Amino acid sequence: MNNDSSSRIVVALRGWISNVAPGARLPSTRQLVAEYQASPVTVQKALQALTAQGLIDSRPGVGTFVRAVRTARPSDYGWQTAALRPPSSPLPPSSSTMRNVPGDAIWFHSGYPDRELLPERLVRSALARAARGDAALSRPPAAGMPELQQWFAQELGSATPVGITPPTPNDVIVLPGSQSGLSSIFRALVGAGQPLLIESPSYWGAILAAAQTGVRLVPVPSGPEGPDPADVERAFAETGARAFYVQPNYSNPAGSQWSRGRGDEVLEVARRHGAFLVEDDWAHDFGIASDPMPLAIRDDAGHVVYIRSLTKSVSTAIRVAAVIARGPARERILGHRAAESMYVSGLLQAAALDVVTQPGWQTHLRSLRQQLQSRRDLLATSVREHVPQAHIDNLPKGGLNLWVRLPDTTDLPRLVRDCGDAGVIIAAGTEWFPAEPAGAFIRLNYSGPNPGAYLQGARIIGEALARQG
Repeated sequence: MNNDSSSRIVVALRGWISNVAPGARLPSTRQLVAEYQASPVTVQKALQALTAQGLIDSRPGVGTFVRAVRTARPSDYGWQTAALRPPSSPLPPSSSTMRNVPGDAIWFHSGYPDRELLPERLVRSALARAARGDAALSRPPAAGMPELQQWFAQELGSATPVGITPPTPNDVIVLPGSQSGLSSIFRALVGAGQPLLIESPSYWGAILAAAQTGVRLVPVPSGPEGPDPADVERAFAETGARAFYVQPNYSNPAGSQWSRGRGDEVLEVARRHGAFLVEDDWAHDFGIASDPMPLAIRDDAGHVVYIRSLTKSVSTAIRVAAVIARGPARERILGHRAAESMYVSGLLQAAALDVVTQPGWQTHLRSLRQQLQSRRDLLATSVREHVPQAHIDNLPKGGLNLWVRLPDTTDLPRLVRDCGDAGVIIAAGTEWFPAEPAGAFIRLNYSGPNPGAYLQGARIIGEALARQG
């Protein structure tokens, strides 16, 4: 028998199915063979075609039945418009840095280091040990595992100068990543509708967290050396703000590192205004030509609320961070954290602690510094050679990114689109400005996969920019 016989049976059975109720049982294969004078193979082909069309279901040992066909109808969620009311504040769109792209593309957009820059062996061993321990089955304290609190406190306290009281483990709150910590800090210390000073440009995730909590952002311009203390003084005085979100070490996106003197001046401004500095030490483990100098080591009066994450340096699968705060501020932040997530997975806390206390951790960090320097220099050289219109005002001493200034006439959306069409994924700098951008920028991550493609990627960016005239 040929395919025409099979098609003839399909047409006939479709007509039969249209006249019976859902759930009706089809005649057996033997009956169909006899009725249509066809071979069992031809009948089976017809039944397979009907199954693929979603018209019948075959139940081994029971029979074949007509499926209940449901008519698709559009979903109506219009009622939610009235129930939700207008949002309290407009939320920024999801960042392009979180976009998933094809594996063969050249990634300059991501905010996370490539897998080859992570301590994979340490992480796998730590997770295996944690799974065999008590942490796999027990609930940790709301503020975190005492051993991990101790580690975070010691990391900051070891650099505290003489005369300053170092933090204690009780000052530490373990977080499920720094992003949720920023939301809790902004809610606890600032509050909806209240002003929060923020460097401009600054981390897009902090801008998002502020928008979600209803905090009113007040941009303070910041350059390669950080913000001008006079601008900070003026912003505090004019707005009555009681907090300033800062990244003194290898800022995202610009890679700035404040000098010791600049940090002391800004800290003194905060003290005079009775305000907090929310210090995000996101790149603590990514020093290249310098070491991080946290503001928190020079403050024991509770003005600096310090956040440090292990997510990027240990593993993106182990979202563990900590906030170090003193006094009532710590209690308020802990109250928000307990209400939002109760506690952080003990399994992840145990694994993170295992990794950072292994002898191999320091060996990994030394190797990481060398790899990041090589990647940074390769990308900077490639951009300077193939994107002559671009300016890199600051070669970062650490972090993961180059902040590249383009001509003010640059059509950034078109540039992002044209580069993407050519297989190069870049992020427009507009995402890092809490207000209007100060110019046309792109942020290029030098810790992504395949550094051997940096030269080609820079060439494609240069060609796309040249086409704009």
